[in-house]
Amino acid sequence: MLFGKKVMAVIPARGGSKRLPRKNILPLAGKPLIGWTIEAAQQSQYIDEVFVSTDCSDIADAAASFGIRIPKLRAAELSGDTATSASVLVDVLTTYGKHIDIVVLLQPTSPLRRAEHIDEALEMFAEKQASSVISVTPCEHSPLWANTLPEDRSLFNFIRREASVRSQDLPQYYRLNGAIYALDARQLVRSGNIDFNLNAFAYVMETTNSIDIDVQLDLDFAEFCLSKLPIPR
Repeated sequence: MLFGKKVMAVIPARGGSKRLPRKNILPLAGKPLIGWTIEAAQQSQYIDEVFVSTDCSDIADAAASFGIRIPKLRAAELSGDTATSASVLVDVLTTYGKHIDIVVLLQPTSPLRRAEHIDEALEMFAEKQASSVISVTPCEHSPLWANTLPEDRSLFNFIRREASVRSQDLPQYYRLNGAIYALDARQLVRSGNIDFNLNAFAYVMETTNSIDIDVQLDLDFAEFCLSKLPIPR
């Protein structure tokens, strides 16, 4: 609970990953990938309930091994490639979370996001009286050094004029890392969208904690980081 407000973590984990099949339950340093996120949510000092939304019985079984009971599998229309995270959250809130004030979306593909990150984002949510707090991380390279290419691959005007300075003189850019979305539950249900409005704020995370598992190389890199860095298991 956060200042008298009920907080639910929702972990959406569908079984239909194409680039890395069964990724949500692949082993990472001795536990299924989804287990890292479940444990981070369970260790948060503010989260009251942890809910896993999945269409896959194998993922449901993996969640159960961490003490998470799934009332029923997610409907097929909320499990396809076109289903949005917002639609999944609204479904969970309207079915199981009408009493919830704050919902925290935690993607299972962010295994190095820890309970302390979740708690800091929620503290920012309360401090700012926000409608949302969403995690970001610094861009590894300035997007000013990126551009589209024509069919002939010409580099004419590839570098924009504002990028023709030393790298240390370029502004710092940030990108969404997908690790944490803390949202006003009732506002989300009303709008049906995750809004980036004037009352939405960024919670900045280190790049190391922002690994997003999408392909095998990401999983291998996360395994390497866990073996080298002082990240609690």
